[in-house]
Amino acid sequence: MADTSIGTPEQLRDPNYLPPMGQAIPLGIQHVLAMFVSNVTPAIIVAGAAGIGFGSDQGALGFPDMTYMIQMSMLFAGIATLFQTIGMGPVGARLPIVQGTSFAFVPVMIPAVAGLGTAGLGGLMTGVFLGGIFHFLLGFFIGRIRFALPPLVTGLIVLMIGLALVKVGIQYAAGGVPNMGKPVFGSLAMWTPALVVVVVTLAIKFFTRGFMSVAAVLIGIIAGYVVAYMMGQVNFGNIGRAATFAAPMPFKYGFEFNAAIVIGMCFMAIVSAIETVGDTSGITKGGAGREATDKEVAGATFADGLGTSIAGIFGGLPNTSFSQNVGLVAMTGVMSRHVVTIGAIFLIICGFIPKIGAVINTVPINVLGGGVIVMFGMVCASGVNMLSDVKWSRRNMVIFAISLSIGLGLQLEPQALQHLPATAKILMTSGLLPSAALAIILNLVLPEELD
Repeated sequence: MADTSIGTPEQLRDPNYLPPMGQAIPLGIQHVLAMFVSNVTPAIIVAGAAGIGFGSDQGALGFPDMTYMIQMSMLFAGIATLFQTIGMGPVGARLPIVQGTSFAFVPVMIPAVAGLGTAGLGGLMTGVFLGGIFHFLLGFFIGRIRFALPPLVTGLIVLMIGLALVKVGIQYAAGGVPNMGKPVFGSLAMWTPALVVVVVTLAIKFFTRGFMSVAAVLIGIIAGYVVAYMMGQVNFGNIGRAATFAAPMPFKYGFEFNAAIVIGMCFMAIVSAIETVGDTSGITKGGAGREATDKEVAGATFADGLGTSIAGIFGGLPNTSFSQNVGLVAMTGVMSRHVVTIGAIFLIICGFIPKIGAVINTVPINVLGGGVIVMFGMVCASGVNMLSDVKWSRRNMVIFAISLSIGLGLQLEPQALQHLPATAKILMTSGLLPSAALAIILNLVLPEELD
């Protein structure tokens, strides 16, 4: 329910209204807290996959490259959010849309940096940069491609994103990656803090209301962190070595073109753009009781792409709108874009202070694992929820069955395509890309008469 003490109902529905600063600042920080864990987690996962994580025997995250990537996640989430809230010409919806690092790209980014003949972080960041440009161009015609992505297709894509990530959650909760030769992997000492995160998250989510419920994963991770500290699994040694201030470095990981990564980034940009269209509509419906305009949808897509492209230059990951913050706008009833701008400024300040990234870097991998088990499971559940809108005719069941079977099967058994060229193998064994491509193509070509 909206808090009328900070403005009239008409003012609260106005994106251009600025509440009194004494209330606007806490509301802005609340937006940051709601998205904070989800924003930095993709950087931690990708950095770990690239081999720059897991720096201590207890499973604490690596240093200093992981700290840098966490720093860039905060900085460019803030910058991309400013693109949305303040805008520049056609760029930005000028709505209270919070941007953050996208989970959707993670299943494509992990194989991009974990071997298979890829160009590593240099190739990934080049792909993020070029994919962001492609994403920006989608803004010119995003409305005309929505017909090709009905709930059958989008629900399957979201489900596949979650399925591609659940293994990572279990590995992290058990102590890292099993092939790193750690005897503690899978031990009770590793699982205990992770399970505390899961239990506390569930308790907070279902037995509290308001912002506490929205921030359940963050509170769960804090509880797991305390338990891990008591068990001697937290190492603060790297905080003192982190700089107090540091600027981002352009092309820190080099510039290296890799066709598979670029294709993957461009394909996922389409998925991310459609997600942003949905979030933009959710913001206007939940906060102002109206549909999003074509200008707002296009502006949001432009901001997505521009934010992603600039992030790639400095070692950041792809950005997208954050759905949890859409729900927060509906919960508070405050539609002010200036409130979100305050939150964006806070993120940018954090992004220039490596010590904040170093503090996050002390979170043991098993504690993070408990959080991502919940988050990745929710991604799967979101996909299933989207699929509930599908009319399950024979035609749609065939499309879903073939797309899921081939995509998930190739992900589980990548050696089935060992004779393909490296680029094709990376794209096909991601699981997500072949599944999504099959669903889109079959939905467009199979006749409705099959029903």
